[in-house]
Amino acid sequence: MSLLVAVVIFLAVLTQSVTGFGLALVSMALLVQILGIHIAAPLVALVAVPLEFILLVRHRAALNWQAVWRLSLASVCGIPLGILALSHVNEKLILTVLGAILVAYAVYALFSFKLPKLEHSGWAFGFGFVAGLLSGAYNTGGPPAVLYGNSRGWEPAEFKSNLQSFFLLNDALVITGHALSRHLTPAVWANFLIAVPATVLGIVIGLGVERRINPAAFRRIVLLLLIVMGLRLILA
Repeated sequence: MSLLVAVVIFLAVLTQSVTGFGLALVSMALLVQILGIHIAAPLVALVAVPLEFILLVRHRAALNWQAVWRLSLASVCGIPLGILALSHVNEKLILTVLGAILVAYAVYALFSFKLPKLEHSGWAFGFGFVAGLLSGAYNTGGPPAVLYGNSRGWEPAEFKSNLQSFFLLNDALVITGHALSRHLTPAVWANFLIAVPATVLGIVIGLGVERRINPAAFRRIVLLLLIVMGLRLILA
């Protein structure tokens, strides 16, 4: 089991290092089947923070904080509700919803559906709140943030930088919420220690090959795998 956890974390970290997002989507889809939702959710948040900090530093020149603060503010309100749901909602229901999120996002991203352009920045509050809910319950706040960024027409460099800043704050708050809810159990910390070397390896290789592989092709492969993993969660 330890080796499986390390492999999953490595692949998830590699994905985000290359594409700018995907850590939680890839890792949660697999880890919930290995460890269960109550260990996987706080574990992924712990792994995410150092990765997002490194990526934010790397891409900091393109950061547009004005485009992110509304998302982050609304997310703060949604995260506690998501963590509360994790403690009180049936695990099967949670896994089914998680699977549906994975499939829906992957299908959207694969077919590149054109979204209406959101002219008003106030839309960020709605997208941010939903992202907070999903972050607290499943660590999957990425899809709403990605949809918002696409709808606002963020440039590629800004897109990657803005997402890292949003994810970093989100996951720091998620970890705080899990700590207050006593979800950071010995089992979570034991798996985090297993994940550390896999995280370092994934960052080093991901940043090393970032400009040497086709990120679009790599992303399509990941999205196809997400559909398969999401369907498995729904049908399990």
